[in-house]
Amino acid sequence: MTKGTASHGRKSGKKTHIHCRRCSGHSFHIHKKRCAKCGYGATPHTRKYNWNKKITA
Repeated sequence: MTKGTASHGRKSGKKTHIHCRRCSGHSFHIHKKRCAKCGYGATPHTRKYNWNKKITA
């Protein structure tokens, strides 16, 4: 018999991400104290990359 769901049951009820106070996205990591969307907590500048920009023709 395989384990599967039994291991995933231990993860329930624990939050890893909450709403960010700078970008209001649900990507602020509680333990790392850093937002994955805008970089709040790690840098004073907004997180952005050139590969993320849409090219309009």
